[in-house]
Amino acid sequence: MNKKMNRVLKYALVLLLGACGSQKTLDPAALAQLYAEPLPAPEKPLRVFHIGHSLVGKNIPSMLEQLAGAGHDHRSQLGWGASLQSHWEPDIPVKGSEVENAHDRYQDAKAAIASGSFDALVLTESVEIKDAIKYFDSPEYVRRWARDARNANPAIRVYLYETWHPLDDPDGWLTRLDRDLGAYWEGVLLAQGLAHGDTGGPVYVIPAGQVMAAFVRRVEQAGGLPGLSAREDLFHRAPDGKQDMIHASDLGSYLVALTHYAVLYHRNPIGLPHRLLRADGSQADAPSEAAARVMQEVVWEVVTRYPKTGVRQAP
Repeated sequence: MNKKMNRVLKYALVLLLGACGSQKTLDPAALAQLYAEPLPAPEKPLRVFHIGHSLVGKNIPSMLEQLAGAGHDHRSQLGWGASLQSHWEPDIPVKGSEVENAHDRYQDAKAAIASGSFDALVLTESVEIKDAIKYFDSPEYVRRWARDARNANPAIRVYLYETWHPLDDPDGWLTRLDRDLGAYWEGVLLAQGLAHGDTGGPVYVIPAGQVMAAFVRRVEQAGGLPGLSAREDLFHRAPDGKQDMIHASDLGSYLVALTHYAVLYHRNPIGLPHRLLRADGSQADAPSEAAARVMQEVVWEVVTRYPKTGVRQAP
């Protein structure tokens, strides 16, 4: 039997076991218990490795580095819509790798993790998240990346970056963000990925989707903020005016970078700079000072009211 057939049968078996209810999992209480105690705040700048796709991109890690300041460093391995499975399996191509990794911060993910030289690993799964779970065995690859990272460096902090789905999702963009965190990111990726007890500790969450939802609600309830009037402003718009339904604009990237900063460093982002550069060195579109302040407030409110970030929670 050839290698390809072996792999097909293996993945078919995994899907069959899941469909039959045989997938090992943690119930919500057992999962929550893993996050009962917060992590200590880091005592030094971090070296961070990002694994993902275009909802990570090059600008968000670059903005995070600018927010964190001197000493922070990052590397990444990205693709187009890339699953964690494709980043792991050598015989599954990472689509768009040649384009997305053509920069000086690229490093091979397997080699980077095996080096043990990174302080934090940030994983994200491809979207549609339901399809990633169904076809690409997402929790197993959360488990594998976390397990290998901590085998190489027991002190490494491992994070799952919760993203979002298209603005025009038929079930409703906010509805999906409210529902999917518990149903998929926690209820499958974490509950099943951590159920075997071999990852050396929990995988913490960077709740970017939750921050986006909370910020959009603030904006829409206020009737807009200076320079930012609607959820669409967080997403890219082509030069011809066509709205991108899923990829972040500079404003959205800034909001997500703030979320990474607050979770990774356990620091309130209020007062951080809001005029930053893109990864290519060009000036990013900046939120107004008023909009930036609300972004920073919302990030800290969400992060300190969600124990799975690993950050000490608000009273």
